[in-house]
Amino acid sequence: MHPERFTEVGDEPQRCRVDGVRTVRAKHTDLGGPPLVYNPAMVRSGTAAHLIDHHPATTIDRDWTAMAVHRLEADSRRSADTHLVKLPLPGPVDLYLKDESTHPTGSLKHRLARSLFLYALCNGWIGPTTTVVEASSGSTAVSEAYFARLIGVPFVAVMSRATSPAKIALIKREGGRCHLIDDPAAVSDVAARLARELNGHFLDQFTYAERATDWRGNNNIAESTLAQMALEPHGTPSWIVVGAGTGGTAATFGRYLRLHGTPTRLCVVDPEGSAFLPFYQGQVAECAGSRIEGIGRPRVEPSFVPSVVDRMLGVPDGASVAAMRFLNHRLGISAGPSTGTNVFGALRLACEMCADQEAGSIVTLMCDSGARYTDTYDDDAWLKEQGININPYIPVVVRAWDDKVWDCV
Repeated sequence: MHPERFTEVGDEPQRCRVDGVRTVRAKHTDLGGPPLVYNPAMVRSGTAAHLIDHHPATTIDRDWTAMAVHRLEADSRRSADTHLVKLPLPGPVDLYLKDESTHPTGSLKHRLARSLFLYALCNGWIGPTTTVVEASSGSTAVSEAYFARLIGVPFVAVMSRATSPAKIALIKREGGRCHLIDDPAAVSDVAARLARELNGHFLDQFTYAERATDWRGNNNIAESTLAQMALEPHGTPSWIVVGAGTGGTAATFGRYLRLHGTPTRLCVVDPEGSAFLPFYQGQVAECAGSRIEGIGRPRVEPSFVPSVVDRMLGVPDGASVAAMRFLNHRLGISAGPSTGTNVFGALRLACEMCADQEAGSIVTLMCDSGARYTDTYDDDAWLKEQGININPYIPVVVRAWDDKVWDCV
């Protein structure tokens, strides 16, 4: 059937086709004069107007999309929420660790992966036969492989050939496939190209992290954290401390705090070699890249929103691992190196608050479990190979914890 044009003949419209476009003309107007032409598309030919009626072909099955979204939402309800653990830090400042390692895929990135899939599904970018591609060799890829299998689509993680066999095994365990390349800096470009070649979809966590998450609420990490803090002695935290991988978690916290007029300040901690802190300082932001898995980037990513960040701290790699080891040896908490980065920054803020005779609370995140890093950051020989020296920072962490004195420049 061809698009048609309606023209007025007597009291009834007559169908005819003009230029392959359907237009609709009223038979008369209350004001008299010529008939009105209804033309939302505003395509004009002389005095006549054409209504464009276009139905593009699509391979996306709305029923399938509804099923996929339902499965993701069901996973969210099963996961409930993560625990907010009060650490036994002595003194007037209470320190809390939100344990994101309890998600089904074992890390904070479970939230991001679910949000990225929901965003892509609801935008019509993923269908029942779409191959989903991501540039990640870390926890994000593990979580995304989990959700791809949950909705029944293939998943490919583009990653450096130097990625540890243990991490590759985790991605494969969740049903993903690993596409290894030699140049770590090219993972995003290769992922985008591979998605085009496969007629798939590139999730692109570094671009979409800050917009895929509903920062206004819907039990996002900021809403959850502040609700859990509500009945604590210092229910409104003085500081929230997070790292930046994509920048999405920081954006969620910063926006949510402003939306609700909360006086809590947001501190972003950044490891050596990352571009986020130099960019925040107004410097050129092309760097070597981070050695702390999960946070820090060699370039500033689109999801990093510096205007919602109140303060940034640069954390040496040795300090991140020293704090990670302290949590395990002193408190029995097995956490990864990015958690160490968070805790090192939180301890500095706690020491400053104590020096100012200020009581309050600080909340930071446990991003994942240390079980993923027994052959790397928890191995002295591996640290030596990487040139990471934790020895200068162990006494810094111990004195900050015990005496609330900061001895690190």
